[in-house]
Amino acid sequence: MNAQELKAKTPDELRDALVALKKEAFNLRFQQATGQLENTARMRAVRRDVARVKTVLNAKAAEAAK
Repeated sequence: MNAQELKAKTPDELRDALVALKKEAFNLRFQQATGQLENTARMRAVRRDVARVKTVLNAKAAEAAK
């Protein structure tokens, strides 16, 4: 997921993506705690995707407020 793909989405789609990413991050943390996590790099990727979605959401909100 890159920034250009995110900028093309509506705020509602971005919020849905954010919820899905947060659920995935929770599941990954749970897997890590139980020792079942195989791909540890996925945690970092999900965390960065969450940050990207939040950044685009904030930019769209600031643009709408103008």
